Amino acid sequence: MVNREIIRLKVLQLTYAFFQNPNKDLSSAERELFVSLSQSYNLYLYLLGIIPDLLKVGRHAFEIETLRAEREHLPAPSSKFIDNRFALQLESNFTLQQFRANESNTWILNEEFLKKLYSQIINSEICSNYLNNPDDSYEADREFWRKIYKTLLIENPDIDAILEDKNIFWNDDKEVIDTFVMKTIRRFDEANGDKQELLPNELAEEDREFARLLFLNAVTKAEEYHTLMMNASKNWNFTRMAYMDIIIMQLAIAEMLTFPNIPLNVTINVYVDLAKLYSTSKSGKFVNGMLDKIARNLIERKKMLKQMKEPIQ
Repeated sequence: MVNREIIRLKVLQLTYAFFQNPNKDLSSAERELFVSLSQSYNLYLYLLGIIPDLLKVGRHAFEIETLRAEREHLPAPSSKFIDNRFALQLESNFTLQQFRANESNTWILNEEFLKKLYSQIINSEICSNYLNNPDDSYEADREFWRKIYKTLLIENPDIDAILEDKNIFWNDDKEVIDTFVMKTIRRFDEANGDKQELLPNELAEEDREFARLLFLNAVTKAEEYHTLMMNASKNWNFTRMAYMDIIIMQLAIAEMLTFPNIPLNVTINVYVDLAKLYSTSKSGKFVNGMLDKIARNLIERKKMLKQMKEPIQ
């Protein structure tokens, strides 16, 4: 599951923390990097697990509504929500069940939060359309939860607050992990039953080496990279640059010089996007201009064999 996008984000977080720590220990920081990558996979499983949790809330609500209907001689409530075949398949998924059975992975969501989220779902237009749609296919069931996740779980301040209490980095991770959850929902096939494969946790050796070298070079060659930044910032006081901008540029330069197979513009665009997300409002434009100058300088001095294939926007 872990891809280069989440690796770069984790390396950025750990590099920033490393230089903030007066007791810097490179070996410990490197170990923490891989632990952090593993925890991102836990977040993926936690977020998937919200759907089975909501199914339980739905069952309880259905029981109450059924008793009320019997007592007041009302029409029986629809069981379509709790009979949703995609949600039932996810609830019984072998990998997810194994993860949730491990006490160290226990993440008991606040009952009030789940009831509130369930109420938002039941009262949504998405749910109304689903319950009134005669299409009872598995595909319709799966599409219902894809829409619910996209609409009510991706942008959800209550989930953000829960994640912040659980892990200080998870709110930063969630935007990427949400894309993995959405991809997983789309990949589910009823024929696979409880053996449906989730995205794998294993970090490929190539990606492990990418993470390790990116972090080590960004940290151990910081002074060299700072010199490149100062030479490129003739109209800027290096000491007054946003600290996050400096860390982001350290990573970008490390990637430029360490990984010859990654196109130069890909690297610059990735770190400009990180600057826009995690630094100041002006950082995207500033980091773009700085990295452009640094890259051209390295090319002119033949310190880097890569070429810019097109102008940087």
